[in-house]
Amino acid sequence: MIIKSVEFLTSAVRKEQYPPEGVPEIAFAGRSNVGKSSLINLLMNRKRLAKVSQNPGKTRTINFFAVNDSFRIVDLPGYGFARVSKAEAEKWGPMMEAYLSGRSDLLKVVQLVDIRHAPSAQDKQMYEYLQYYGLDGLVVATKADKIGRSELNRNLAVIRRELKLKKTDRVIPVSALNKTGTEEVLSAMEEILSANRNDPTETREGDA
Repeated sequence: MIIKSVEFLTSAVRKEQYPPEGVPEIAFAGRSNVGKSSLINLLMNRKRLAKVSQNPGKTRTINFFAVNDSFRIVDLPGYGFARVSKAEAEKWGPMMEAYLSGRSDLLKVVQLVDIRHAPSAQDKQMYEYLQYYGLDGLVVATKADKIGRSELNRNLAVIRRELKLKKTDRVIPVSALNKTGTEEVLSAMEEILSANRNDPTETREGDA
């Protein structure tokens, strides 16, 4: 996939603030500080498309971007950050659930996990939720530059085991620092979009 154009569309917290339907979407989800914004910037070949912050919990809205005038990427709020108020944290669950469960244009959610650690309870919960709605199957293991080659396969195996991935599910190690793994992620995204173009009437489990 070649990224020719990317445009920020809107930030939303409610359904009525979403962009109009009719355009396929691929969303990105992960714990706060997992490197989600850095990955999106790298994939889109833009330095400051998604805001990168040293302070976890920066993304607190659902952010929509138009790509190549043909699909959208959606940056979901990071979960699992403790230093926000309880009231604010409680808003994120319903906000994300409303989008994930009710957005017919959503084809897939790319879940990010930190390759250095076993998936957290919240990572597992998120993946189970994605499985329920048929949005699972693509996991990106970030910060691959932080471990040695001997650890790589072992840690990927832990991720597969802890998230209970199927054999057909993909786990792609990525390093935003070394700019590795992005071509594989873009290729996976292209496959998702191509499958949708070939069968645009296909619905996700749970849409009925």
